[in-house]
Amino acid sequence: MSSFFRLSAAIPARQALAGSVHSKSLIRFSSTTGYGKTFDKILIANRGEIACRVIRTAKKMGIKTVAIYSDADINSLHVRLADEAINVGPPATSKSYLNIPNIIGAIKQTGAQAVHPGYGFLSENSQFVHALDEIGAVFIGPNERAMAAMGDKIQSKIIAKEAKVTTIPGFNGVVENVDHAVKIANEIGYPVMIKASAGGGGKGMRIAWNDKEAREAFKISSSEALSSFGDSRLLVEKFIEDPRHIEIQLIGDQHGNTIYLPERECSIQRRNQKVIEEAPSVHIDIATRKAMGEQAVALAKNVGYYSAGTCEFLVDPKRNFYFLEMNTRLQVEHPITEYITGLDLVEQMIRVAAKQKLGFTQSDIKINGWAFESRVYAEDPEKYLPSIGRLNRYIEPAIPASGSVRCDSGIVEGSEISIYYDPLICKLCTHGPTREAAMKEMQHALDTYVIKGVTHNIPLLRDVISHPRFQSGKISTGFLAEEYPTGFKGHKLTPQSHRELLSVAGYIFARRDLRNRSWIDGGGSVSQGANKKSEWDLHISTGNGHYENVTVVKQGDTFVITAKGESVTVSANWALESPLINAKLVHDGADSSVVVQYLESLPLGFRLQHYGSKFDIQVRTKTQQDLSIHMKEREKLDLTRMILSPMPGSVVSISVKVDDVVSEGSELAVVEAMKMQNVIRAPRAGKIKKVNVQAGASVAGDEIMIEFYEDQVKK
Repeated sequence: MSSFFRLSAAIPARQALAGSVHSKSLIRFSSTTGYGKTFDKILIANRGEIACRVIRTAKKMGIKTVAIYSDADINSLHVRLADEAINVGPPATSKSYLNIPNIIGAIKQTGAQAVHPGYGFLSENSQFVHALDEIGAVFIGPNERAMAAMGDKIQSKIIAKEAKVTTIPGFNGVVENVDHAVKIANEIGYPVMIKASAGGGGKGMRIAWNDKEAREAFKISSSEALSSFGDSRLLVEKFIEDPRHIEIQLIGDQHGNTIYLPERECSIQRRNQKVIEEAPSVHIDIATRKAMGEQAVALAKNVGYYSAGTCEFLVDPKRNFYFLEMNTRLQVEHPITEYITGLDLVEQMIRVAAKQKLGFTQSDIKINGWAFESRVYAEDPEKYLPSIGRLNRYIEPAIPASGSVRCDSGIVEGSEISIYYDPLICKLCTHGPTREAAMKEMQHALDTYVIKGVTHNIPLLRDVISHPRFQSGKISTGFLAEEYPTGFKGHKLTPQSHRELLSVAGYIFARRDLRNRSWIDGGGSVSQGANKKSEWDLHISTGNGHYENVTVVKQGDTFVITAKGESVTVSANWALESPLINAKLVHDGADSSVVVQYLESLPLGFRLQHYGSKFDIQVRTKTQQDLSIHMKEREKLDLTRMILSPMPGSVVSISVKVDDVVSEGSELAVVEAMKMQNVIRAPRAGKIKKVNVQAGASVAGDEIMIEFYEDQVKK
């Protein structure tokens, strides 16, 4: 195993603050006053944003940090932030971040006294805890026995029943094989959830509505579970329809003190992975919160659990709740709990691991305002497929003095999103005195978040946050499927947002045209001479192919844009070609402020981002519009015979061969990226002409994998 040691490099101020949180948001219990010494040096057995998150708290506590990294992560931010960094292997997680012997070697080499596992990877692996115990290193988390008991979803349900915790009907045992899974599913009654016994994060989870889907779910879930957690065991339980996903955060010390914190609402999910979380929940009243919290504490005490942990519940519309599982680690969404309680949960985990008592009791915990977390992923928001690439432009939202915005990220401009790891870019969190205030903060933060180089899901996040149903709080885990049944297609322009976009487009064109007509005269002043212009007659399309006649008139420092008899006055302090346009619009005497992102120039226009979604704006002068009727449209390539890879990744399996006849919906192949498997199905019946890839091969996004015979494709 190659190793590498260095002091963390000097980091530019903007990069050093990536993922920062204003100190005012974590003040109530994070002071070190009255606490004893913890550790001199800890190793973080993780990567990305959570490694950076742990490093920041450790530095605040005066603890030196050791980062580990794979060959793919040598230039990652967590490596640069840590005091030391050790290479633990190749990019594949099984050879690096899941490689216990290599990580143990890094601990011995650096003399780290304790290890924080973050989440994912080895964070819920009791064998790792045992290995640390054998070398005298402290695991910053629960003890091995409690982790083994509660980290196993099968065993945890048995223990939960013993502790009189309400559970979901299901089979409390190991599913032996696919036939056993189908038998259990029939006994429970469809629909059922087939999911990994170990781990979490939505990996290794599938819903089945019949025997065929159960067989397929068993195959895919066991494969994902083995790849993600090194454990292919599955369980089968009843799928609760139309539920909310609500969880209770626990924190306990090694002296018998365990408390629960206010709930987190995690119902906005895709592929059983959380996308937007909030704390507290609009659905939970005081009595339900107390009942859920007390059951969670009883469960933790039943197994001697300490450190941070989370009990997840499904809650129906009548507030009946059912224990789902316990995550024996820090949750991805922990920042929103920190926002509303004032706790630094990473600090508390470190202090508990050092055998210190909690410095507060249940009665000290109060709810302060409301908080949201949006998980910003590098993925196509329409199909939830991961995107890879280099971030050639990356600007996080500004952190106001109030600390109402928090960016937990592990990247900077120039970072690369690879196929090897989870595509999470950032956990964007906002806080406000009310739910409405926190939502407005999130809308503005998403509008000002600049990401170029990869496809990302900010358009979806922005649309959900602004959705009337979401704002009303009437949500469930089926929200995304119900509101976007054919996938998210982008923001649908309303009359208001269309008027805003059209006005800003006219403003941009006029500003650019004025620049193109200008020069610097001999005295160093900007001059236009005979090229001076103050009025434009344009034809603008906002991306729907329909052009509207728009006039733009410059009046001093403002521009008046008129379309269909309606005028909007636009003023903005915009540096040409810079990414953010903060514009003030006046329409019918009413002022409004909008944020539009200028993404790039196009041959006859530019690409803008408005309400999170991209719009290709086409702008034509009167002459260009008159000549456009003579332009021929390009013929589009016929792809109806071809099956394209939906994303870059590796081919897990190919289910067909040349000359096979398949029916609509038949499985053709499975492609895996970032530990998630995607089944590719036949869009229609037909006969296979070519199979261009094989199992184990790497594929690019939109690469042609399989071709049908043209005359045998049934349309």
